[in-house]
Formats: sequence, C-alpha cells, structure tokens
Amino acid sequence: MIVKHLNDIIGTENDVDTETWRSYRILLKKDGMGFSFHHTIIKAGTETLIWYKKHLEAVYCIEGSGEIELADNGKIHLINPGTLYALNGHEKHLLRAESDMHMVCVFNPPVTGREVHDKDGSYPLPADD
Repeated sequence: MIVKHLNDIIGTENDVDTETWRSYRILLKKDGMGFSFHHTIIKAGTETLIWYKKHLEAVYCIEGSGEIELADNGKIHLINPGTLYALNGHEKHLLRAESDMHMVCVFNPPVTGREVHDKDGSYPLPADD
C-alpha cells in the first residue's frame, strides 16, 4: 500500500512550479501503478498551450474556474468545480485560468516527476519507454 500526503510533496523535487502552473506530483512512474496522479494549480490569468502527443490525461477540477479551447476547431469548454475532461485523442489545446484552478490529473503512461511542457506543449516519454 502507498500512502502519501500533499504536505510531504510541497517543497520537494516533486513540487514543480512554472510560470503558468504548479504541479504536486503525488504518484509517479517509480510507484509502479501504471499511471501518475497530480494535484495541479493552473495560475489565475494565465494561458498554457498543451499537447500531450505521448500521454493520455484525465483532469478533474476541484476549485476555481477557466476554460479549455481545442486548437483544431476553436471549441471552448468552460471549467469549474465538478468538471472533468479527458484528452483521449491527444487534443492540442489552450488552458486558461480565470482564477486559480485546482485540478486533479491522471497521466498514462505515468510521468517521472520533473517533466515540463516542451515548445509544442508536450511531455517527453521517460528514456526507458
């Protein structure tokens, strides 16, 4: 059994802070679950280009509000507490936060913990995959 607490993640190498988001990586590839689990805060007033070409992601909003815009067709979906979106087609998108959005995220394949978006908005796969 794995038991972790957010307070044990804050300020460690599994606390990844960027200009537009901060992600607490709670479960990682090394935990052997087949997915990773994160609590991510999308910072108010920001826009982030994201395109997970190599990962599937499901995101559940627990606090805050914003929107996701699909890059291929411009369709916008509002996000508020209780909204879930799943990027099952590797959709390229813009994520905008009106207020700080607290998101619970699951990635498959799991991330190692230090990933940040590259220039096209994706994460690399771990070297051994």
